[in-house]
Amino acid sequence: MIQTRHIFQIVLTVPNIVDLGQTPVGGRKIANVTGGTFEGNRIRGTVKAAPGGDWLLMRPDDVLTLDVRLILETDDNQLIYMSYRGLRHGPKDVMARLNKGEKVDPSEYYFRTTPVLETSSEKYSWLNKIICVATGRREAAGPIYDVYEVL
Repeated sequence: MIQTRHIFQIVLTVPNIVDLGQTPVGGRKIANVTGGTFEGNRIRGTVKAAPGGDWLLMRPDDVLTLDVRLILETDDNQLIYMSYRGLRHGPKDVMARLNKGEKVDPSEYYFRTTPVLETSSEKYSWLNKIICVATGRREAAGPIYDVYEVL
């Protein structure tokens, strides 16, 4: 059985999404991440406004794929590169409500990612040595993830 330990919750601000339309591989959008916060027992701080974004692809099977890159700054001024890939999908009616910006219970859809954390900080070097998974939910202002270390 896989065991996990919560590292932090991250709240991202995503004010706009550029719709590139239907490409040969699916519907492509790029979301600009303009900031946010993260907080846990061992680490906390803010998400840098730039550069940061989410390269989204809606596959033909109605599964949204995420490809995200962010810079985190801890409250003690250490920088962490965070990247993750993930999937979001669910019943058509649930996803339609979510896409309209309605509040939808996260148990009604699947939203999972695999964060990778990288830093030159000696204090947070433990992040370079762990595997992470995250559960997500989509709010009107942007996504919220709970990030866990796989033990």
